[in-house]
Amino acid sequence: MNSRSGLAGKRILLLGGTSGIGFATAQAAAQEDALIVVVSSNKQRVDQAVAELPEGTEGYAVDLTNEDQVRGFFDSVGSFDHLVFTAGESLQLGELASTSLDSAQQYFNLRYWGAFMAAKYAAPHILPGGSIVFTTGIVSLRPQKGWSLGASICGAMDAFTRAMAMELAPIRVNAVCPGVVKTDLWKNMSETDRVTMYDQIGRSLPVGRIGEGSDIAQTYLYLMKQEWSTGQILVVDGGAVLV
Repeated sequence: MNSRSGLAGKRILLLGGTSGIGFATAQAAAQEDALIVVVSSNKQRVDQAVAELPEGTEGYAVDLTNEDQVRGFFDSVGSFDHLVFTAGESLQLGELASTSLDSAQQYFNLRYWGAFMAAKYAAPHILPGGSIVFTTGIVSLRPQKGWSLGASICGAMDAFTRAMAMELAPIRVNAVCPGVVKTDLWKNMSETDRVTMYDQIGRSLPVGRIGEGSDIAQTYLYLMKQEWSTGQILVVDGGAVLV
């Protein structure tokens, strides 16, 4: 791979970059001397992330479900090389019969429409050779009972990624498709249930352990650096779709 495809000196915007997989990706990119910009709706988390990342890191509090705020942010932040979208609230699980249409629609606001608006308003500011990396999940490939919303959103993001790879070309557009990873995504569960789930899933996987944010972060870095990849959904799940 040629030297210009590295991340040193590249400006990377991470929407949802203050916690979980997003923060792990910010840390990994910073270790490669990228210029980091983290964005979240929670100013306290933004300030904490900036304090923990290298000097020079920028942080902004933006409601990624508010079109005016998203448009205004991209109009003011200037040009950059790569956009990473990992924003998302805790998972909402439940059977179809007990899921209200209103709550289902609200669940799409950040994970799908937030990504939609980010692509729309970010694209004009992405420098030549730049990329967008979205986030989806293996639940679209292996849904379980009670996962109707998660599977629907992940399926929509898979299709949106491929559509944007065509529409926004030559900007490269890809997505990372993680399996179950230790993040705040599961914070709605009790600690006991969460630890039990991690243990059971980890033992069931071919790799023998649950995923960490740092495992998934390497895939975002790869997609930013891989200049001949677009429209791809990279599964990183410890072999979960095989078992």
